[in-house]
Amino acid sequence: MATVKLQEVVKVFGDVVAVQKLNFTIKEGEFFTFLGPSGCGKTTTLRMIAGFYYPTEGKVLFDEKDMTKVPPEQRNTGMVFQNYALFPHMTVFENVAFGLKLRKLSKSEIKIKVLDALAKVRLKGYEDRQITQLSGGQQQRVALARALAIEPAILLLDEPLSNLDARLRDEMRMEIKRLQKEYGITTIYVTHDQVEALSMSDRIAVFNMGVCQQVGTPYEIYNQPANDFVASFIGETNLFPVILSSITEKSIIVQLEDRIITVKNEPLNSAEGIDKGPVSLSIRPERIKMSTNPIGVPNELEGKVELIQFIGNAMEYEIRWKNYLIKALVLNDGNEIGLKEGDPVWVTLNEDQLRVIPRITEVKKDEK
Repeated sequence: MATVKLQEVVKVFGDVVAVQKLNFTIKEGEFFTFLGPSGCGKTTTLRMIAGFYYPTEGKVLFDEKDMTKVPPEQRNTGMVFQNYALFPHMTVFENVAFGLKLRKLSKSEIKIKVLDALAKVRLKGYEDRQITQLSGGQQQRVALARALAIEPAILLLDEPLSNLDARLRDEMRMEIKRLQKEYGITTIYVTHDQVEALSMSDRIAVFNMGVCQQVGTPYEIYNQPANDFVASFIGETNLFPVILSSITEKSIIVQLEDRIITVKNEPLNSAEGIDKGPVSLSIRPERIKMSTNPIGVPNELEGKVELIQFIGNAMEYEIRWKNYLIKALVLNDGNEIGLKEGDPVWVTLNEDQLRVIPRITEVKKDEK
């Protein structure tokens, strides 16, 4: 196991700045995820940690040792690629043994380590199979076994589940997390899938346009997004561009169109820097309260139901208010609210469920 520290790391390809001023530390034994859309710099960052790319500026440290210019084979990292990078002409045993042979271990040591790794990924008895005889999920397990067999200090996983179907992804998600806990290995995982990130990670770094927008636990990233990009990328959220009117000890007052909205002034409800630029109001669909009649509470908006979708464990509602569609989620408890499309409805933006955050992305209204 090892800690990984990035200090002022920048990576430039020609005229393109792929990664800008990264500064964070990945703890020993931590499951740390790089999350973001395609082209945001997460894989480039992983490859700098692996040694496939060298930073244009800054340092990469393992346990405070400068590894910035150290070649990949001297970093003691194991990597699992998106396409698995298995050798089709080799058996399962030979694939898993490949890295051990490069380290010039004895045949008996190699056999022990290979069989142990295969047992841990639940492929005992598959040693003599050809790679082409395996399913996608089994090939993924072989790639994991090969990376783990060398007993790396750091395990690097680059979109390892993207080629699997939904059911296999769910299965392998749990498998990877189980193995990570069993080995206690420092693991860095790259994905664009928010469910993978939230369900597997100890902490997450959210990337966009080469910039790390926020680092935090899944709970912090979901409930306390640093800005509107993080709020919209992690799960569903309702975002409204608002004008900041005032901040007092107890409340934050914003203007949404022609309405005054009150937000409790608590750490959960406001991000840093909201007094330094444009801001947005964020509220998750599951925190929206709906009523078929006005209640007369603060932050109540009258709208019209435009769309209702039954998704099994919940009902999803899209409610038109002015030029915005408000999404609300009601858990399925066996009782229907009684709303249908076209009905008037009153939604309440509870002041303790709202969050005021910096706005860094372009506002797009849902024009009718």
